[in-house]
Amino acid sequence: MTNSTGYIAAIDQGTTSTRCMIFDHSGNVVSSEQVEHEQIFPKAGWVEHDGVEIWRNTRRVVAAALASEDLQTADIKAVGITNQRETTLVWDRSTGEPIHNAIVWQDTRTAALCEELAGDQGAGRYQERTGLPLSTYFAGPKIRWLLDNVDGARDRAEAGELCFGTMDSWMVWNMTGGPDGGRHLTDVTNASRTMLMDLETLEWDEEICREMQIPTSLLPEICSSSQVYGKVRERGRLADVPIAGILGDQQAATFGQACLEPGEAKNTYGTGNFLLLNTGEEVVHSSHGLLSTVCYKLGDKKPIYALEGSIAVTGSLIQWLRDNLGLINSSSDIEETAKLVDDNGGVYFVPAFSGLFAPRWRPDARGVIVGLTRFVTKGHIARAALEATAFQTREVIEAMQADSGVELSTLKVDGGMVVNEMLMQFQSDILGVPVVRPVVNETTALGAAYAAGLAVGYWEGEQEIRDNWAQDKQWDPVMDADDRDARFAEWNTAVERSFNLA
Repeated sequence: MTNSTGYIAAIDQGTTSTRCMIFDHSGNVVSSEQVEHEQIFPKAGWVEHDGVEIWRNTRRVVAAALASEDLQTADIKAVGITNQRETTLVWDRSTGEPIHNAIVWQDTRTAALCEELAGDQGAGRYQERTGLPLSTYFAGPKIRWLLDNVDGARDRAEAGELCFGTMDSWMVWNMTGGPDGGRHLTDVTNASRTMLMDLETLEWDEEICREMQIPTSLLPEICSSSQVYGKVRERGRLADVPIAGILGDQQAATFGQACLEPGEAKNTYGTGNFLLLNTGEEVVHSSHGLLSTVCYKLGDKKPIYALEGSIAVTGSLIQWLRDNLGLINSSSDIEETAKLVDDNGGVYFVPAFSGLFAPRWRPDARGVIVGLTRFVTKGHIARAALEATAFQTREVIEAMQADSGVELSTLKVDGGMVVNEMLMQFQSDILGVPVVRPVVNETTALGAAYAAGLAVGYWEGEQEIRDNWAQDKQWDPVMDADDRDARFAEWNTAVERSFNLA
């Protein structure tokens, strides 16, 4: 019997901001509060966050989300957590103080270490076991960097004094008591992004940990994505509420989009773009540059896996045009600026700011704008920036179809950029399939809420999640196939110009 009174809270700890969203039984947003945090760039290619600032922001947004609708703690039946994945924090067990800023997933400081670890065996050294190629993207090498570069860190880690966590672990540890009995855990989706977990056994791989020189005492306990992990112990607005769901942000969006059957896919347009295809209970190993990852695991049920295509820079390219170049005043201006022109004027923008992720995995690539002439205006550059998102998505979808043998029939989309109608139409045109946006666009937070609500019986089962999903708008392709293929060929030429620049 479901108990559908009250609400579920979701904490969405993202790359640029932290938000708290509160959902009702129909999956509608009742309340939402969001705070941005500082992006710290100590050197070219380095990206950090302040873990203490993020924890402080988390408490702020939770209190504000409840207060804005006059909700009491008793109204909240459970809290779910979703988080930027791979971002790596190490802190002291007894004080709760981080030993260093968090190293963000986009950070490239571990490039030399990844090459060293690859050795003669190449970037695929651990891919069969972990689903991941050796890349600066993943948490394992980041942990190793911290142990090697922070004074005394390795000795303290060997002595069992330190904890490693992705942002979900940091949240749960603090929410359940911190230094005073905080639970040190993560879920299978986040663990699958460290390059330290065996995809089949769902346990830390001791051999890989040894080879990366990471003491296993640092690592959190691996749990399912939907179970009661503990109750909130901190004083404040969620005291005694069960924490019952954890999903890495892209897996959470897949869950929130109700991609619960093998062959169902979603694409999230955020800081980067992340396309996930549900492959069911089978681990599908990619031969086309995709990642194999855990999609979700509900309680004691078998894990569900996914293929993932990760694109590093999409929404953050629009922020870059705003903040670094001043080309637009706010991110929402990009569409109007791009509409000043009828096409890209022959301009292609490859935003390889931190190398290229899937399907190419070229850490040596750097951003380029090609095809510039005197004719080109800021409108063409704005348009080329939006088109880059769609071209990169097509590359990933082609790789996914080659790996899975599944033809994409429609693309479900979510994330901040899907309000951009011009981009959604171009995405449909360049793929040649319909693009569908749901009514509730914040599917990342919704997926975390679903995982938590299922664990406490607020929702009865997966069918209720399917029933809640509703279409808002669909874009159908209007571009002819020759035009589509010609533009994609020009894009590929531009991408090749970005190689070997680092």
